[in-house]
Amino acid sequence: MQFRIEEVVPLSPDVGEPGSTGTIETGTGVLVRIPPWRQEEYGIADESDGESLFWRPEYSTEPFQTQLMNNLDRKHNRFQPDYLPGPSDTDGELFEEYKLLKTYALPLTVSEGEQREVVLSKWRFGYHVRDDDHRRHLNLALDTGIGERNALGLGFLNIEDKTLPTGETA
Repeated sequence: MQFRIEEVVPLSPDVGEPGSTGTIETGTGVLVRIPPWRQEEYGIADESDGESLFWRPEYSTEPFQTQLMNNLDRKHNRFQPDYLPGPSDTDGELFEEYKLLKTYALPLTVSEGEQREVVLSKWRFGYHVRDDDHRRHLNLALDTGIGERNALGLGFLNIEDKTLPTGETA
């Protein structure tokens, strides 16, 4: 069956101007690894034998949030001008609410012929855009995904609902 492209429209998701609120949901599972040198800091028993652990609900959300912020800082440093503050350079959390929807394991092909069992999680995040920097950080997360292995399709986000500062639903 042949198809013809009639129009190409770029997508530019935006959380909205400062004062906007909304909900973002993960469209694909989020991969967050906790490196061995951070596990004691998070109160995680040494069960890793020197390996990174995948985040799980029995750990607090602190390692999940910290590793997400660190990952988004790296993406900010890669894609944003140096003079703009990164996510961890500003006050406040990236999201106001973290609601875990589910956690699951699946085999992931990480390179040709190599598969690993990974633990992923799906989330719903509530947000309130504080200022232009926060807006840029949330939009960066929408553009690049959160967590690790985004090039393999993990950690992608979708805006579920958005309310503008005027109270109008977008």
